[in-house]
Amino acid sequence: MIMKNEASRYLKKVLLQHRDFIDSAVIIDDGSEDNSIEVCKQILAGIPTHIVQNKRSTFANEVELRKQQWEETIKTKPDWILNLDADELLEDKATNEIRELINQSDIDLYSFRLYDMWDEEHYRDDNYWQSHLCYRPFLLRYQPNFDYQWKKKRFHCGRFPANIYHLPNAISRLRIKHFGWTNAKERQQKYNRYLELDPDSEFGWNEQYQSILDAHPRLIKWQD
Repeated sequence: MIMKNEASRYLKKVLLQHRDFIDSAVIIDDGSEDNSIEVCKQILAGIPTHIVQNKRSTFANEVELRKQQWEETIKTKPDWILNLDADELLEDKATNEIRELINQSDIDLYSFRLYDMWDEEHYRDDNYWQSHLCYRPFLLRYQPNFDYQWKKKRFHCGRFPANIYHLPNAISRLRIKHFGWTNAKERQQKYNRYLELDPDSEFGWNEQYQSILDAHPRLIKWQD
């Protein structure tokens, strides 16, 4: 996980839910100025936890931050890597089902659908927000002899190396709630950050950036 100033957001909820099925944790703290690290240590007590603290945020060069996350993770000689951000929450049934995904020898990569929650109970669904209609990689079996390669892309580079779909892979029915857009203040902050980091929409989609501040987006109620 990568985090920055998450103590007052969803960090506690995310850690409490996921600690039931993780064997260890690798966390990159990207320049937090709150007590996010202390929250992690408290909730993950009893679980081997490797925390790296960046004194200054490096998110403006996201690919280097993701590479740092990757290198620190593989130092621990992992079996499976579950790569979630501090505002992403696997649905409740993952606690019982995720072991079924990894206790087999044929599949090395699983992709899930991610739902951009616009409030606690609704996700956004319109022409600009359709992440839940595709599958993205979140759970990877680490293969030490595979030649992992990253996108040479400073922003929106992906959280895993780019060529992992060359490994045997499958989709999972498990879903992920992404709470990073759930209130107007945070949406405004993200909008400002995207315009600062990608002013010419070199790495993203300008129309989607502009749609962040839509006053009346199309929302659908989450169903368990």
